[in-house]
Amino acid sequence: MSVRQWAADLGLGIRFAFTGGREGWTRALLTAVGVGLGVALLLLTTAIPNALDVRHEREAARSDITFALDPMPKAKDTLVIARVDAYFRDDDVRGRAMEPEGPRAPLPPGGEKFPAVGEMVVPRALKELLESDSGALLRERLPDRIVGTIAEEGLIGSAELAFYRGGEGLAEKITPGRIERIDRFGDPQPGEEQSDPVLLLLVLVVFVVLLMPVAVFIAAAVRFGGERRDRRLAALRLVGSDSRMTRRIAAGEALAGAVLGLVFGAGFFMVGRQLAGHAEVYRISVFPSYLNPSPLLALLVAVAVPAAAVLVTLFALRGVVIEPLGVVRAGRPPRRRLWWRLLLPLAGLAMLYPMIGDGRENGDFNQYLVTGGVVLLLVGVTALLPWIVERVVARLGSGSVAWQLAVRRLQMSSGTAARMVNGIAVAVAGAIALQMLFAGVDDDYTKSTGQDVSRAQMAATLSSGVPMAAAAEKFRDTEGVKAVYAFSEGYLGDRAQEPEHGTTITVGDCASLREIAGLPSCADGDVFAVHGAEWDTGEDMTKLAAPGRKLYADPSYEGGPKRHEVPWTVPQDIKAAKPREGLAAGTDRGGFLITPKAVPDALAPALDGHAYLKLDRSVPDVQDLVRNTASAIDPLASTVTWAETERAERFDAIRTGLFVGAACVLALIGASLLVSQLEQLRERKKLLSALVAFGTRRRTLSLSVLWQTAIPIVLGLLLASAVGLTLGTVLLKMTGTPVRVDWVGVLSMTGIGAAVVLAVTLCSLPPLLRLMRPEGLRTE
Repeated sequence: MSVRQWAADLGLGIRFAFTGGREGWTRALLTAVGVGLGVALLLLTTAIPNALDVRHEREAARSDITFALDPMPKAKDTLVIARVDAYFRDDDVRGRAMEPEGPRAPLPPGGEKFPAVGEMVVPRALKELLESDSGALLRERLPDRIVGTIAEEGLIGSAELAFYRGGEGLAEKITPGRIERIDRFGDPQPGEEQSDPVLLLLVLVVFVVLLMPVAVFIAAAVRFGGERRDRRLAALRLVGSDSRMTRRIAAGEALAGAVLGLVFGAGFFMVGRQLAGHAEVYRISVFPSYLNPSPLLALLVAVAVPAAAVLVTLFALRGVVIEPLGVVRAGRPPRRRLWWRLLLPLAGLAMLYPMIGDGRENGDFNQYLVTGGVVLLLVGVTALLPWIVERVVARLGSGSVAWQLAVRRLQMSSGTAARMVNGIAVAVAGAIALQMLFAGVDDDYTKSTGQDVSRAQMAATLSSGVPMAAAAEKFRDTEGVKAVYAFSEGYLGDRAQEPEHGTTITVGDCASLREIAGLPSCADGDVFAVHGAEWDTGEDMTKLAAPGRKLYADPSYEGGPKRHEVPWTVPQDIKAAKPREGLAAGTDRGGFLITPKAVPDALAPALDGHAYLKLDRSVPDVQDLVRNTASAIDPLASTVTWAETERAERFDAIRTGLFVGAACVLALIGASLLVSQLEQLRERKKLLSALVAFGTRRRTLSLSVLWQTAIPIVLGLLLASAVGLTLGTVLLKMTGTPVRVDWVGVLSMTGIGAAVVLAVTLCSLPPLLRLMRPEGLRTE
């Protein structure tokens, strides 16, 4: 067969798709919408890597806090910058106070000029929040006048909350990690993260699981309108075309719908791209400019989708006999064979088996084997489901009229019913496997913070020199604060030997000191030395705590900058104290404990303030009330909400990406299922009208439609659960993790899938009721 003949036949099919009158256009548009939704999500997926890269580049370009122990000298091109993040409820608000020291001080990314003291520049999202009623508490912390907008270059997402404000007197308070002097923005030497085989496995499986349902729906969409197409193909046979030519013409019709679907998909993607700039999903937002698909991947989609439409159509017609007087499809179809359908999941398991146990101790996974194995297992769902539906519905017997109508319809077209739920079954199977994998390795990426949240739930760090007694009183007066433990903390070094040869110093009242050490007795004016702390050897503390020994607060390091060293002499009447598990970090507190009366005036400016607060969580917005108080005490204060555990950032990012992708895929599943359901109802319009004309109740027909959806979806979800559990078990074995099945998670995944199908079915009932009219029997 020549290429010219193929092209002529495909071209004839394309003409039939658009010249078949209203019915032809309807079928072409339905196919285009179904394909277009899938293409839009494929384009979105190909744009995700670029979006993540741009976010990473923007974050690196605005890097400013370097934790440098040796601050650079003041110059005409230096800027003093302070981290003044302002958390609000569950949102992070990135904040920086800036004090330029010369005319060539570097401007921050996204800023046009430095704000003066009392002024700030903010992005659109923060401005809208501050102007809203819900942002009243945050306005108390950020009362500065808004004089500008942070441009896109200074943000990592359209919904990010951030601000730059003017500062003064920052140079005298330079502290590594909080207030630093810089001459440029950006990380000059970005570190490379070491690859983790388990995280790589998660990324691969997430992408495969999210893309497989899309591919399944595209394959189903190109087969819309099969029954009406068969009548047209029979007419072609009547006028002289042979069976092979007829199939190529049918492939041309599918090709037309797929190409039109590419156009629709590009349009859907452009609309979605713009809407993405106004949306935030699981705290992740992007600018439309981030979503630029890779040209190579976009070209691959443009070629693969039409090619798949042709191949799927030819494959679907392989068992159909098209004759001049009709299509032999109503007869008893041949029984589906099981053996080759089982080969697909077995081949997938065989590809994954060699990597079992490779996820620990410098292990590695073959990306191609992982991708191929997961794809084959999930494709096995689409191959096995039609066989299962056919076998089950063949054995269903009598029942109500609605039941019998549904069962008979399924017996006549079990393949169509299976195709409708294939996508949801693949999505559920992949979701169950991923849920098992995430739950299994969660402990490896979650560690205890050591913070005792039963004693305190928040901590505030204040600048050096802030009077802690007055600060503690203001915290106690804050609504929702039950207890306050206030300390001034610093470091005492032995300049006679090495600055590193030293220990901590903690200043607080007796009640607060008893929270961090066991004291024999305590009165204001006492000084204690804690012996036997976890990280203080007894020998060192014994030498340092010798009465009369001179130590220095804020000592100078060899080769480092000269600091304002403050001498302090160990008193003669120093008392011994026993270590106790501290409030922070779960470690015992060592060093010297001093009550306020025993602190020399010269020592106070060398100490940083720390307050640990016990809260009444029943008070609304209690955390933001505390943050407002801290900001009123010290504009450079930072607050932290305690948690018992923390999770690795990369693990959290992958999980968040899964949730965002799953939300998009579920939206596609719902939309595609609705289009497919409407196409099926349109195909059966005359049949439904005939049944109503003969007296069938609309309630009966509506129930029959529900049964026709419920039976395949139940079978599909059972198969998806089995395949998902198998895949999840294999993935856990690959990572060397004990296999545990979270049945609540499994039921949740299947329940979500069932809920999507139920919602789509309910949405299709109004069109069904409109189709059930005797007027539908009219024809032209």
